[in-house]
Amino acid sequence: MADLRAIVEEAGGADVATYLQSGNVVFDAPSGSSALDAAALEAAIPVKTRVLILTAAEFRAVAAENPLLGIATDPSRLFTTFVDGAPASIDLPDLSPEVVVVGSHAVYQWLPEGFSKSVFTAKYAKQLGPLATARNQRTVEALLGML
Repeated sequence: MADLRAIVEEAGGADVATYLQSGNVVFDAPSGSSALDAAALEAAIPVKTRVLILTAAEFRAVAAENPLLGIATDPSRLFTTFVDGAPASIDLPDLSPEVVVVGSHAVYQWLPEGFSKSVFTAKYAKQLGPLATARNQRTVEALLGML
């Protein structure tokens, strides 16, 4: 994560902090800019990856929109899948006991049997768009605290 922090700093990010070994980075954007260039960061990172950059306001809005906060009993099994733009419309069958809600800028998933056993993740997540990345509620809350 030290290398990732250095890459973001070299791209102009300030007050760069990372969360665990998760690839999540919180930083202040350069003056006069709303965000760093995702393509430039992708090119600078030595592994093939996609980069999704959200402003603090965007991240907070996605987190606040989560309609499943009231039903989830384990934050490690409540997921927010962030997408680049609006999520694609997906025609989903009943996935019980999973609950999946497509929001305006993310997909929210209550996966009581866990992410690795999720039918949605295995069969439908790739339909969300070219860039989608899921984080559990514990990570979302930690990142909110870092903003």
